[in-house]
Amino acid sequence: MKLKYLALALLVLACKSKEEPTEVIEPVTNLKDALANYFYIGTALNVSQIHEKEAQTDSVIKTHFNAIVAENCMKSGLIHPEKDVYFWDDADAFVDFGIKNNLFITGHCLAWHSQTPPWLFVDDKGEDVSREELIDRMTNHITTVMSRYKGKIKGWDVVNEALNDDGTMRESKFYKIIGPDWVEIMFSIAEKVDPEAELYYNDYSLSTPEKRDGALRLVKSIQDKGIKVTGIGMQSHVSMFHPDLKVYEESIEKFSELGTVMITEFDLSVLKWPTKTMTADISERAEYMKQMDPYKDGLTDSMAVAQTNRFHEMFAIWKRHSDKITRVTAWGVNDGDSWKNNFPMPGRTDYCLLFDRNNNPKQIVKDLIAEANKEEKKQ
Repeated sequence: MKLKYLALALLVLACKSKEEPTEVIEPVTNLKDALANYFYIGTALNVSQIHEKEAQTDSVIKTHFNAIVAENCMKSGLIHPEKDVYFWDDADAFVDFGIKNNLFITGHCLAWHSQTPPWLFVDDKGEDVSREELIDRMTNHITTVMSRYKGKIKGWDVVNEALNDDGTMRESKFYKIIGPDWVEIMFSIAEKVDPEAELYYNDYSLSTPEKRDGALRLVKSIQDKGIKVTGIGMQSHVSMFHPDLKVYEESIEKFSELGTVMITEFDLSVLKWPTKTMTADISERAEYMKQMDPYKDGLTDSMAVAQTNRFHEMFAIWKRHSDKITRVTAWGVNDGDSWKNNFPMPGRTDYCLLFDRNNNPKQIVKDLIAEANKEEKKQ
């Protein structure tokens, strides 16, 4: 009798095991899945990438990123070159690319003092337009661009770089013609056009205490008037030498008090900032250039390791504050794309993005994927 019951029990267990197979956890193989529990990981696209002209780069974008921003094609000088003329080809292709690949799309940018079209600030005689006229022109520009992509673009960099490094308002043409309230006017226009869109203030060097405090004052003053500012985009053009990461982290914490935080325009330069010591002597200039471009033939092993460690420190900060940070966006896909190869000195060779010039993932990408797989096993 006991043998009969034992056989029956084994049969029940066998049936159960067939009914309830052990769940197989698929390994994480890409960056966007590795960071899925933390934030979107995005990249800026240039026009060639928007039109899918580079097969290897295209594969990296679709495999590893789940958010995109237009590097240049939506800036006013390119999308609105003449008063009554809009150029939509590149911007349309950018948005279509995002929709087709199920990516979070950010529009960059609606109001910026740089890369503006020649007609924007002047009348037919070349004189500055009135406050009312400039507001009207910007109302038309913001309304036309946002309306075209309403429901498709999820968030907009409404105003870009309105502050000086000391936190005071930059005396741009917007400031001089409209006045100190020009930023809140731009946000007010944007909110009316698309109340559902996320609206960001975006700027660089926001870990500098003076500029950080200026941005906090600016955004809070707009929000206090009932005008929507969803959050702040912290441009993170960082290097091996700057900024102090403790201060950088403190800035994330402070900005989160006003809304969400986006890490925008991220790159990590290995090159030193040039000084003004270069003379007119040709031999000295050549030597100076050699010092300023030390990795022309490739990154040394020691610097590659040091950069990987710095990348880890940055991602550790962002992960710690993933309840505040919604998106981290690299300013380009691979090292060959980076604007830092030509800024602030042309012709240098920098290595500041997550993929190398051959679109191979750097060690930081491999490490983040490995970390994600370890986390999955623990769960």
